[in-house]
Amino acid sequence: MMLDPLYFIVVAPALLLAFIAQMMVSSRYAAASQVPASMTGAQAARRILDSAGLQNVEIEPIDGHLTDHYDPSTKVLRLSSEVYGNSSAASVGIAAHEAGHAIQDAVHYKPLVLRSLAVPLASFGSNTAFILFFIGLFIQALSFLAWIGVVLFSFVVIFQLITLPVEFNASTRAKQQLAALGIVSGDQAYQVKRVLNAAALTYVAGTLMALLQLLYLVMRLRGSQR
Repeated sequence: MMLDPLYFIVVAPALLLAFIAQMMVSSRYAAASQVPASMTGAQAARRILDSAGLQNVEIEPIDGHLTDHYDPSTKVLRLSSEVYGNSSAASVGIAAHEAGHAIQDAVHYKPLVLRSLAVPLASFGSNTAFILFFIGLFIQALSFLAWIGVVLFSFVVIFQLITLPVEFNASTRAKQQLAALGIVSGDQAYQVKRVLNAAALTYVAGTLMALLQLLYLVMRLRGSQR
């Protein structure tokens, strides 16, 4: 696939969008990191969680750069060390976003529930779709496997589509809670918005990539059957 010029032609828009999104995240995160906040990321997350009655959700530091995430299986919110202990608009914005996922989990936000249910299928599809596709593509007697590969990769696309409202909603909750609790205001709020909007664009790029990869598989398969 990676040697097929058609692949790069089809997915080029997604690659370009992903590059732009990553540059925006890096630049906006750096800028927002220079804007001081009244508390650290961990303190902001704790404040938001407690205000939502989620005292049972623990907050832990984790290694890595922007590795922040909420684990619904253990009810633990994990923040990268730079977010956990820093008092900046960037830190409280990202921490609030992850706290937003914890609130989604607590209120059984339907897209989050659907995404959790879709994880096994998406993981299986991601690991096996291309293997089956190319076996079926190059072995005529097993051509049906190529279509099975396409169907399996469709689960990845569905997962990405479900992820979009989950991430957008978490960012909306973050901005609302930060403002309502008086954690950010003025330029702080503006910087938080810029960081979270850039982060949201990375999910849009990921979804577009999955859609275009699915399009490539269908085009490649139909072309081979002519």
